[in-house]
Amino acid sequence: MTSKYDYPEIIAWLEKKGKKDFGDKFQFLEQDTTNITKLICYFLDDECTAAKFEIDLSKGILLSGPVGCGKTSLMALMRYVPQPNKKFFMKTCRDISFEFIKDGYEVIQRYSHGHNTHAEHKNYCFDDLGTEKNLKYFGNECNVMAEIILSRYDIFISKKIYTHITTNLSASEIETAYGNRVRSRLRNMLNLIAFDKTAIDKR
Repeated sequence: MTSKYDYPEIIAWLEKKGKKDFGDKFQFLEQDTTNITKLICYFLDDECTAAKFEIDLSKGILLSGPVGCGKTSLMALMRYVPQPNKKFFMKTCRDISFEFIKDGYEVIQRYSHGHNTHAEHKNYCFDDLGTEKNLKYFGNECNVMAEIILSRYDIFISKKIYTHITTNLSASEIETAYGNRVRSRLRNMLNLIAFDKTAIDKR
């Protein structure tokens, strides 16, 4: 069984989109082709190619790698690719932490079950997990992203809502920052796609 998609053609098309969105210097590097292909096959729901890379199409994506390797840009470009059920919104973890300072615990509800006024579940990519800090709201400290991830795990199980995350953190660093329970939930709900630790800074 072979894929019905022409990946070199899709990658070339996405690179053109990248030049338009991020400037003429934008380009994909040869060593990143495998990770780009994995992301494309996931968002296209291409069962054949996903099976080859051992990607579970029913889970989300954890895209990890060193600073500047292109994680955020890649996920932004993937919004051009998805099948309707896999369309998603991007939000930086830092922005969510600032919203928490302003709006409090309602923010956790906002990014898990939707706004209080109109509950709706959305697929999200939380960008740069680990750049936010534990914050206090009226004196109460809260690990905002840990709470959001735990809440989104519940709706992943019950409603198959997708969560994607980009991060510079390793698995052990995630456990240190967010606890073993969050690390375990992430393992159950996300496919890991990782850039090599030696990936160059493309910025």
